[in-house]
Amino acid sequence: MSGAARFRLPRPRSAAGKVAGLVGAAVGVAAAGLAAGVATERALVRRFKTVSADRYADEPFGEQRYDEAFRLEMPDGTDIHVEVVEPTRPVAGNPTVVLVHGFCLDMGTFHFQRKVLAERGEHRIVAYDQPGHGRSGRLETGEYDLTALGHTLRRVIDRTSPEGPLVLVGHSMGGMTIMALAELYPEFFADRVAGTVLIATTGGLLAETKLVAPALLGRIGSPMLYMVSNATRYGGTVIDKARRSTSNVAWLLTRRYGFGTPNPSPALVSYVETMNSRTSADTVTRYLRTIATHSRFPALAALAGAPVLVVVGDKDMFTPVVHSEEIVRRLPHAEYVKIPDSGHVVMLEHADEVNAALERFLEDL
Repeated sequence: MSGAARFRLPRPRSAAGKVAGLVGAAVGVAAAGLAAGVATERALVRRFKTVSADRYADEPFGEQRYDEAFRLEMPDGTDIHVEVVEPTRPVAGNPTVVLVHGFCLDMGTFHFQRKVLAERGEHRIVAYDQPGHGRSGRLETGEYDLTALGHTLRRVIDRTSPEGPLVLVGHSMGGMTIMALAELYPEFFADRVAGTVLIATTGGLLAETKLVAPALLGRIGSPMLYMVSNATRYGGTVIDKARRSTSNVAWLLTRRYGFGTPNPSPALVSYVETMNSRTSADTVTRYLRTIATHSRFPALAALAGAPVLVVVGDKDMFTPVVHSEEIVRRLPHAEYVKIPDSGHVVMLEHADEVNAALERFLEDL
């Protein structure tokens, strides 16, 4: 541009534009603060990733064999990505294993469990991505609801496994989804469910968590949730870009809060952080209310007629040990496995121990 600089008056902005601008400004301030320590963050990430032996450095995360993959359309229009693995050495009467993942993750959460079960080849495996996660579609309007997730699980089962016994395996929000299914269809557990595995989950003691956001949101109620939800709806893409631009921070936070081992596998941390980053800010906020208000202890009664395995890491900061202990108190016949030096993603961080417990559980059914 030659000569004097030319300026244009800004165009009038809509209410949505103003909200997006405010969100963008807030994100910009946060990003600026984080940028002040970016050199330190990069140095930390480089140091943590430079380990002499990372047992999972060459693990093909995200690559799993399947015999059928399809998209199941829900009544609200959301498409659910489903994968089925058929047994290579089928055993008559063996239950189908249904894997239900947690919040901000996807079916890859069960990478090692699916891998070992597929290698054994004795069980049929069903895995799917929860709405708004992984390769499943997002809800068009409104908030996500655990009751709806329970209906989604039922539809996945009806489509993939209309007959025969089942073992339901749920991690975190996946365990809550199983409880929602039990609340909706208690008779289904009596008729079809041969066993339930609850990993790092809760029946409702969210106030006990060390990370106070869910409990706090449960107390402050609708007005704040409405504001947060609308802010991310209008400015969600801005927030998601900011999250990607501060990937070093995200990696460090994942390492700190997702794991319990002093020196977790860098490849594992990266894998979990990748799953987290794929979950949009809009999806995250639209799940907050249903997670914060989850309370389904009475639904656990439906699980009492069949074996239950409860697994938790002793350093879980999202659903601490007290959550699993309360489930076991209400289901005293349950087998309880507490794994030392493990955080919330216990089935990835200590896959060998979780796999051993899962295989033993299946063998004893």
